[in-house]
Amino acid sequence: MNKTNASHHGNARLSGNQWFGFLSQLDFDIEFFEQLFSRDEASVEVTRVLAELVAQKGLLERAVELDRHVVTLLPEDATACYNLACSLARVGCSTEAICSLSKAILLGYDDLRHLEVDPDLDSLRNHPDFRNLLDED
Repeated sequence: MNKTNASHHGNARLSGNQWFGFLSQLDFDIEFFEQLFSRDEASVEVTRVLAELVAQKGLLERAVELDRHVVTLLPEDATACYNLACSLARVGCSTEAICSLSKAILLGYDDLRHLEVDPDLDSLRNHPDFRNLLDED
């Protein structure tokens, strides 16, 4: 590596978020996984990761779409139903979120300690049906 390249490489490292041009690491990851998803919509792993990434970015409607897709692929998966409930709660669909949460519990989701403190479910905390779910278990 010559001095010019070393200097340029060092500057790229110093600029941090500019390494991928104008994309942040999160934006880069979302774009990457969106491309993977467009090639194979049946990949549960890709869909789950993409749903998590878009939720972190605040693209909540997209997260709901992707979580619904995972539930379509794995209708008997408690974690998929739980994640859908979280996404639905974040977009304000409380009735549907509680229904999905109830299904997750019926399918075996049993981490009630996490459920009680998960910030994704904050919008449901005072909902009577949410309280009933916790009281039943």
